[in-house]
Amino acid sequence: MAITLIFSQWTQANNREIEVDHKVVTEHKTQIEGQRVAYSATTGTQPVWDDEGKAVATLFYTYYQRTDVKDQASRPLVISFNGGPGSASVWMHIAYTGPRILKIDDEGYPVQPYGIDTNPYSILDVADIVFVNPVNTGYSRVLKDADGKMPAKDKQKEQFFGVNADIKYLAEWVNTFVTRNNRWLSPKFLIGESYGTTRVSGLALALQNNQWMYLNGVILVSPTDIGIERDGPVKAANRLPYFAATAWHHGKLDKELQALDLDALLPQVEDFTLNKLIPALSKGSFIDAAEKQAVIAQMARYSGLNPQVIAQSNLDVSTAFFWKELLRDEGKTVGRLDSRYLGIDEKEVGDKPDYWAELTSWLHSFTPAINYYLREELNYKTDIKYNMFGPVHPWDRSDNKTGENLRLAMAQNPYLKVLIQSGYYDGATNYFDAKYNMWHLDPSGKMKARLSFKGYRSGHMMYLRREDLKASNQDLREFIRAALPGEQSAHYAR
Repeated sequence: MAITLIFSQWTQANNREIEVDHKVVTEHKTQIEGQRVAYSATTGTQPVWDDEGKAVATLFYTYYQRTDVKDQASRPLVISFNGGPGSASVWMHIAYTGPRILKIDDEGYPVQPYGIDTNPYSILDVADIVFVNPVNTGYSRVLKDADGKMPAKDKQKEQFFGVNADIKYLAEWVNTFVTRNNRWLSPKFLIGESYGTTRVSGLALALQNNQWMYLNGVILVSPTDIGIERDGPVKAANRLPYFAATAWHHGKLDKELQALDLDALLPQVEDFTLNKLIPALSKGSFIDAAEKQAVIAQMARYSGLNPQVIAQSNLDVSTAFFWKELLRDEGKTVGRLDSRYLGIDEKEVGDKPDYWAELTSWLHSFTPAINYYLREELNYKTDIKYNMFGPVHPWDRSDNKTGENLRLAMAQNPYLKVLIQSGYYDGATNYFDAKYNMWHLDPSGKMKARLSFKGYRSGHMMYLRREDLKASNQDLREFIRAALPGEQSAHYAR
């Protein structure tokens, strides 16, 4: 009996499982915009409960709270998510808004040996931040049932792994976090990157209508389509401004265009895209031959591609082909998420790159940095593997109405503002698609004064480049301040 008991205790103690409800608090000081800032960092887990009040998962989070202010309860709170789906909240955490960032050079390329540095532009001076890891990302995990068994894959998908399941459980989790940390009086903001923009667009309405939690702002970083349709001619044409930015960066345009600043070039390309290219693509094979040749010539001029390959693509050049083709004569490919990065393929022939040079670089550098930082600086120690990308697929993408949900949230809440941030060299969620989202989010045009767009000379993670890190955080800082309510009566009929 004694031997059985000892064995049982040893087995329980040595199972590799995350603690379900646990936190570690550390104290820190830093300099932000030349100002001394004291803050606490709370790393921990908080349960996800089902409708019967049973813990079915636990989410890992990191919560930064400024401690040298008098009125902590009313300070703005920024709730941050990354995307994937299946990505940990690591990228914006240690490269964008947090007080500590990955070691990178001025152009945004990671520096070896990899490690952590101070972020002098963090928004922690104006807002507290919590970085949330959805189920199976970071240290967040699905929990075993009462019988000690993992739920079936179909059950997990139903609970966690889909557009609407994700939003539902995260809204409940945010409610608990806000309540536990006494943040109900705080102005609240959601920020999401990539698929995280789908997540926060849906959460804006779910928090309002199901949790009675109204927001001051939503920030969409490198947004997805958020359920707004842009297929056919629009989908094909909207790539051209991104092509132009990338070709300009690599010096592949003619002398006249290359001599322009990017800010002068892109409006030209956008105008051509909207007023010439979309109509041309809409005419399909019945387009006039002379018009088609004129469009091909201008597309080639703006994209740096050979007119012949544009003609052979029927004006519809895929991004994968562009990444392979633009620098084919140099034996190089360009990155998907950041086309400033270069790759080397086995063969120069083909219609898509062998790998993504930028993602390889980022995983190589972010993974050791986040594992070191959480364990050694924030003192969160566990044997659980930190999932940079976790098992969440197949993801249920059906019934994606998140863009409409964000519109409805804005309509219901006249104090809700939206900021969109995009990098010009992002080929995965290109900046012109982000603008298109903004134009079509509110078809009535009655709320467009509450929508704003900012572009940067970087890629998907536009904040990696030093100049853009400073500018994008300042844009966030100004957005947060402008969205604070002040002393006024709440008039909902306007």
